[in-house]
Amino acid sequence: MDVEALRTFVAVADTGQFQTAAADLGISQQAASKRIATLERHLGVTLLVRTPRGSSLSLDGQVFLPHAKKALTALTQ
Repeated sequence: MDVEALRTFVAVADTGQFQTAAADLGISQQAASKRIATLERHLGVTLLVRTPRGSSLSLDGQVFLPHAKKALTALTQ
């Protein structure tokens, strides 16, 4: 699994905005969107619901978020 995609997912989940998360990560909004789309395809689920006001976690995203955070913590230790 792509660590950068996990990091991007967590950033978008935490901020609720692709643009803000992308800026925090030092990437473009398009790159952030592509990372999330690739992760969603890999997992076979929709993690984020995109709205005109930003993004929110889908039910699958709510379930996956703690696991993504735990994986990132384990990878940085």
